[in-house]
Amino acid sequence: MPNTREPLLHPVPILSLRPTQMTVGMREVKEKRKRWRAHKSKRKQAELLGQHMIPVVLGPDQSHYVVDHHHLARALHDEGVKDVLVTVIADLTMVDMKAFWGVLDHRRWAYPYDAKGERRHFKDIPKSVTGLKDDPFRSLAGEIRRAGGYAKDTTPFSEFLWADLFRSRLSTKEIDADFAKALEKALAIAKSKDAIYLPGWCGPASDD
Repeated sequence: MPNTREPLLHPVPILSLRPTQMTVGMREVKEKRKRWRAHKSKRKQAELLGQHMIPVVLGPDQSHYVVDHHHLARALHDEGVKDVLVTVIADLTMVDMKAFWGVLDHRRWAYPYDAKGERRHFKDIPKSVTGLKDDPFRSLAGEIRRAGGYAKDTTPFSEFLWADLFRSRLSTKEIDADFAKALEKALAIAKSKDAIYLPGWCGPASDD
């Protein structure tokens, strides 16, 4: 089974991409849309698409299942982009469809958790990036990483693990009412020893 990333040199329609998670942080999607619009020339946008190919797993139904960059795919769709380039990280066309999602789950290529952080059935995962729901705690986790609250890590879905910590300490109402204040509280949580078990934790080495 190939695991090397092999870019497909022909474009794939964004609406044909199959998500492997249920939510995104819509604040992050909006930021990616802003950055896309900042590159106004078609040439620059084409270069960016070539530099940010979407990693996918090829499923038994020949569909492309996205295993990363869900935020980018949704942002590009919302900006009117029709097609993207993809990188196939694994070919699972030989796997029985009934077993396919279990294989993705085992390989940590799927994250079937809803906006409340609760695990759902694989059939509840949306069929298109347009069906991805907003998880404000995922947006908060992304902002905390960019603010230096924790380090970027290769652990799959690491931002969602951080989102779950913040979900247990803060309310959606707090985030909606004053995002900056919620960010300040979340940064303190991220630097505390309560977060030491999470990937990328870089809090103080000691309390001295």
